[in-house]
Amino acid sequence: MDFAYDARTEELRAKLLAFMDEYVYPAEQVAHEQRARLASPWDTPQVVEDLKAEARRQGLWNLFLPDAAHGAGLTNLQYAPLAEITGRSPQLAPTATNCAAPDTGNMEVLAQFADEAQRKQWLEPLLAGEIRSAFAMTEPDVASSDATNITTRIERDGDEYVITGRKWYISGAMNPDCRIFIVMGKTDPDGEDIRRQQSMVLVPRDTPGVTVNRAMQVFGYEDHYHGGHAEVTFDHARVPASNLVGEEGGGFAIAQARLGPGRIHHCMRLIGMAERAIELMCRRAVSREAFGKALAQQGVVHNWIADARVTVEQLRLLVLKTAWLMDTVGNRGAHTEIQAIKIATPRAVVDIIDRAIQLHGAGGVSQDFPLAELYAGARTLMIADGPDEVHQRSLARREIKKYL
Repeated sequence: MDFAYDARTEELRAKLLAFMDEYVYPAEQVAHEQRARLASPWDTPQVVEDLKAEARRQGLWNLFLPDAAHGAGLTNLQYAPLAEITGRSPQLAPTATNCAAPDTGNMEVLAQFADEAQRKQWLEPLLAGEIRSAFAMTEPDVASSDATNITTRIERDGDEYVITGRKWYISGAMNPDCRIFIVMGKTDPDGEDIRRQQSMVLVPRDTPGVTVNRAMQVFGYEDHYHGGHAEVTFDHARVPASNLVGEEGGGFAIAQARLGPGRIHHCMRLIGMAERAIELMCRRAVSREAFGKALAQQGVVHNWIADARVTVEQLRLLVLKTAWLMDTVGNRGAHTEIQAIKIATPRAVVDIIDRAIQLHGAGGVSQDFPLAELYAGARTLMIADGPDEVHQRSLARREIKKYL
């Protein structure tokens, strides 16, 4: 594995860093001010649309997709340092570059598993940033960390599928530009193979029987920039049978294919969030005094900053190794490493952000700094895409199996 970035990655890193300095960071406060004046908090501030137009003009667009026909054609290893940079402003930069979840995962699903008509209708406008999307899997009434628990029914009725169920924490669903749900449910709930019971269907938001009930809060935040996290009811919602993604019984496999890249993308951005926290910590330490000397002279602050730097360097190497393995031996070959970064990265970044909050005192939990929102986002990722304990269980089993 070469620790030097190739020429194309270095070129894109330089452009993206300049884009962040010139456009994204200055837009953070502007976006908050514009959102406060919107008719609905779920509408998109104009500055976000301006950022998207500028990013697209500069070629900083769809960087996550390895398929050159649809995206930038970058490998996971090339994309990793770019995703890290966007993680420094997670509310704006991923959306500005059309690299925001859940759209990234949904575009990957459509690119890999959808038919030509589905790709034309939904993938093309997503790639153009004209619409948003949501992935409807998690349910409030079952432990959704075990996908075989899913209770939403997808029943065939002639030339249609009928979807009935309740989902929640459906990211992006509050955004009025969210036009399509990829819904996971059971087409064969009594099937012998529990991993062949599930299927996925495309359900347009305006389908009769689809109701977005409410926005779910995350640590008190409604997460407007992410498009919110909604509770959604599907009450005998009917879609054409042609809206099936892939084949009946393929939902579990599609979900696994979707979540692998999603997990590493989150970890890439988390490293950027940690870097932003370290920067804020250092700036605070040199600008504030307590008990007669600068915070930067306090021994405990030295420990926090040093530990944070060591941790970030370790995490980055593990994430880069995982990206390299995904490129060279595939997601299945990188299974252990994907689980390892999913376990290690959120918990370590939560600790770093927590120290940064402590150093900022009351300011750390205020709206004047991004730390509280960064903390909420990082802590949530210890649950999202499978809670840590599920990955620990699977990883440990693979380790133990070597000795049986």
